[in-house]
Amino acid sequence: MSERPLPVPDAATAPYWDAAREHRLVMPKCADCGAFHFYPRTLCPSCSLSRIEWTACSGRAEVHSFTIVYRAPGPAFAAEVPYVVATVKLHEGPHLMTRIRGCAPEAVRIGMAVRVAFDEASAEITLPVFEPAGEV
Repeated sequence: MSERPLPVPDAATAPYWDAAREHRLVMPKCADCGAFHFYPRTLCPSCSLSRIEWTACSGRAEVHSFTIVYRAPGPAFAAEVPYVVATVKLHEGPHLMTRIRGCAPEAVRIGMAVRVAFDEASAEITLPVFEPAGEV
């Protein structure tokens, strides 16, 4: 397979992907306790209630963990190495797995302030990625 694999939105994740296509970052938020969470689910993991609303996020985060990929996992990624795959902690609380762009892979550090950016992977899918930012 030479094409890059892309996410397949479903009923639970469609609001996330629709917003990303518009260059907006949204997360599920409980209307009862106010907690943000990610991955999407029907019950709030904090209070177990079901009034979940998709809510805009600031897009500010910090690098929680990362790795530099030097060996492509397949032909579709060969031209992109080296690149950084990271877990970032959003200012609102949830953690996301993403890519860090906009700096040398060796410059990425745990605790580094990053902000959301968007890569248009196809006509249907825009991927939230993160790049260096000022203070979180």
